[in-house]
Amino acid sequence: MPEHQLAASPHDFFCEHTPSKSRVLVLLSYDGGPDSLQAVLTCRDAELAHHAAELLRRTLKRASGVLHTESMDGLCGQLPDAPASSLRQAVAHVLARTWPAAAGTLIAWPEGSAHEEPDQEDGADSEGSGEDDQALEAASSVRREARLRDLPGHVVRITSLREFHVRDRQTLLDAAGEQGWEPMPTDQLDDDDPHDVVGAVTWLADPPAHVDGADVLTERSHISLLRRNKGDEVAEWSAEPVVADFGPGPRAVKTGESPEHGLGEELPDFAALFPAEDPHCEDPECEEESCLWQLTPRTADLLYTALSLLADEAYEDAEELGDGRLVPGKHEGGWGVFPRLPKLTFATDLQWRRRFARAADDLADDLERGHWPRPTCTAEELALHLAIDDAGDSSDELGDDSDSTGHGTHSTLPVHRDDYDFDACTDMFFQDTDVLMLYSSRFDGIEDPDGDANRQLGVGDLRAQAWFEPFGNVKARDPHRGFRR
Repeated sequence: MPEHQLAASPHDFFCEHTPSKSRVLVLLSYDGGPDSLQAVLTCRDAELAHHAAELLRRTLKRASGVLHTESMDGLCGQLPDAPASSLRQAVAHVLARTWPAAAGTLIAWPEGSAHEEPDQEDGADSEGSGEDDQALEAASSVRREARLRDLPGHVVRITSLREFHVRDRQTLLDAAGEQGWEPMPTDQLDDDDPHDVVGAVTWLADPPAHVDGADVLTERSHISLLRRNKGDEVAEWSAEPVVADFGPGPRAVKTGESPEHGLGEELPDFAALFPAEDPHCEDPECEEESCLWQLTPRTADLLYTALSLLADEAYEDAEELGDGRLVPGKHEGGWGVFPRLPKLTFATDLQWRRRFARAADDLADDLERGHWPRPTCTAEELALHLAIDDAGDSSDELGDDSDSTGHGTHSTLPVHRDDYDFDACTDMFFQDTDVLMLYSSRFDGIEDPDGDANRQLGVGDLRAQAWFEPFGNVKARDPHRGFRR
């Protein structure tokens, strides 16, 4: 191998996940050599690895090499020391547009040989390779031009909704200009936007990232699986406009401005998911299966709505609170979810709060699949307790004649004697209610698994950092699942 050093430059970043760890990889390009993959860092948290790869990719795509140090510092603060150090070094390499290549680990092709086309005597292989490349290009072109009926497998559509408040117009325009943006000519601009603020926001927000001079007000995604039996079609062939319904704002729903659920997709058919049988008799002691308590369509509907709204509020509050400590009195009233949690959670960070929001989503997903919402960790237990309380409040607002309240699809669900029995929900869905002891001053310190009271009662680890550890006697959630928003 030649003794000269190949010049390497980062081209893209990827994640590789296994059940025990996740790795971030960089795709490197070399002068005079083939592209290759090289490990950047390894950590146990798949989500942190994903965020690290996204941070590096965003930094790479910034033409001016601008980095928002707050994002990197926040991420490094969540990583162990070794991968955090590796991430900082990788960012430095990206900003420098060069990557160190260890001597002896790379192949340097001699000029005019191995990396060029094979000689004519190998024409059979070369010709076959060319045909393969042409076939791949043709197949790709066919897929791009295909209709939904022509595509095997699934087709997933993601529609995004993003709103920005431009609080500092000049900072926004300067930041976009530093990254190569140029405003439209003056004669092409509207009187409502003479500085082309729309163009600057669009430039800075693609790919999604922090936008200098503007605050994100809304960031949602609507994800759907296209189905021919529902009349769906890929956008290029769609005879109708592609429309995504994100529903009314969840805060408006909470304050009573809209009677609908406020969810960005079609509601589940709870009458089909939880078909309730008529009781065998009126005897409360009867042991016939139809006389036992049932999770009815109306109860499931209110629980699903409560969990979905809880998740929406938690995501929004998490973004506003960030890593800041929740201060009683200061944050109460304007914050929907986190002041309702035990005080030991007030010092948690953005990532913890987003995971709590996902816990509510996971329970809502259980209901959407026709399963009882059975908590798999402490965070899900608390989320379900809050949702049951909220659903109970909603049922009280329905009154005795829910069909006359105008609550959309809820009034069309069948009526059953077990409707709105949320005390039974508490009895049936939880293994225990130990987590509620965190609200009582009588049990201060009960969260510590090494404490005498904890060990005597067999409570387990209720410290905030352990809230997402799966219980040992239930099936854990997929650790690689993403976040809804």
